[in-house]
Amino acid sequence: MPRLNHRAYTLLADELKRLVKGPLEEVRRDIVLRRLTKFTLQEGTPLTYGEIKAAIEDIFPEFKEAVLHKAARANRSSMGKFGLIKTALLGLTVSAGGLWVLNLPYPMIRWPVARVAPIVLLPSYISMDHSYRQAISLVEQADQLVNQATSTQDIELGVDKVTQAQKHLDRLPVWFLGYFPKTYCTFAGCTWRFTLDEFQAARKAVGRMEAKIFQEQNAFTLLDQGTSEVDAAKAQYQAAPTTEEKTAAAIAWQAGMDKLNEIPAETLAGRQAQTKLNAYGRDFEQVAGLLAGGSRSSTLIDAAKQFAWTASTEAQNPPHSQENWQRFMGLWQQAIDRLEKIAPEDAGYDEAQAMLAEYTNNLGIVQGKLTVEKTAVAAWDIAQSRNTNLWGRSGEMSPGDYAREVQSIIYELKKIESGTTPYEEAQILLRSLEAELQKAAP
Repeated sequence: MPRLNHRAYTLLADELKRLVKGPLEEVRRDIVLRRLTKFTLQEGTPLTYGEIKAAIEDIFPEFKEAVLHKAARANRSSMGKFGLIKTALLGLTVSAGGLWVLNLPYPMIRWPVARVAPIVLLPSYISMDHSYRQAISLVEQADQLVNQATSTQDIELGVDKVTQAQKHLDRLPVWFLGYFPKTYCTFAGCTWRFTLDEFQAARKAVGRMEAKIFQEQNAFTLLDQGTSEVDAAKAQYQAAPTTEEKTAAAIAWQAGMDKLNEIPAETLAGRQAQTKLNAYGRDFEQVAGLLAGGSRSSTLIDAAKQFAWTASTEAQNPPHSQENWQRFMGLWQQAIDRLEKIAPEDAGYDEAQAMLAEYTNNLGIVQGKLTVEKTAVAAWDIAQSRNTNLWGRSGEMSPGDYAREVQSIIYELKKIESGTTPYEEAQILLRSLEAELQKAAP
């Protein structure tokens, strides 16, 4: 308890406030108040009249003696009240402890007490009656929630009810079940008149429900895992860009459905799993059909890739003849033909369309190369023919006609682009004719 209680502190503080007449006096008051505040925070023997006076008179010698005596009495009275309260509490504690001992759930204590002073066991009777009522009610509620569950919330609430029922059953001493406390029941109307067999039946019911709850919880774990795997596989399938990735997603989809099939059908999770499986199964059948078509698509795509690889490999290191360019075009066309056989509903359609765009562009490039080759060969043939005629008639031609003929040959030679088969020879002839033309210039 504090050395200076609140009432004594208030009496002293009020007198100090009365004595202070101006701002200068407030310093003295604050010093004394700090001393008194420390005493209110200290635990120990209450301050006596002399101790209170010693704390004040050096600063306020004019402090009234009557107030000091009154504060000392108020401080002592709290100690007296506290002592009485402490004594009363101690007595109650000892009485409660004795009553607790007499109500301990042991036959060697309760039977003698029940014969001599049954009213002393009133707390036990009240507790047993309450525990019986609660146990019966909770077992019935748990049975309805667990064995007739319609949602996960029912199972979760059932777990709580089973736990509570078990606690109340544990509070019923088995050896005391056949005892009928007449003293209590005459005015309380006992309802707990069941036998040991009934008690054991309640225990077994709780045990069965605990096993049922364990099974349901495991089943819901499988349901969550299987559902998550199927949903993830479905998303993966939708986002997969290739047939191979779609096939892998379908395999994961089937694995998730297999996990759902493992859930016992008699559980709530098993019933929910069957509903989900029906929906998943319908979607999976469509996917399986698409993948079956996707296998054909995959074969066509692989064949197209092979034709494209051959065409691109052999087209390296030009120049190539017209015949070769035509053969390369045929290879690209073969690849395109196979890609065009893939229908929009087939699994590899998107991939095929991307390849088709690329291969069609490559076919166009090869067609352009073939056109350039044809132009170059035609120009080379013309240039060679004119050059042969020029040399045969060079002595008969005037310098001007000769120069014009050489210019026409040069014109044809310049049509020949690099990368064509006659380009190298055409360049040699071109340089020769240009030199010849310079010589003939006046």
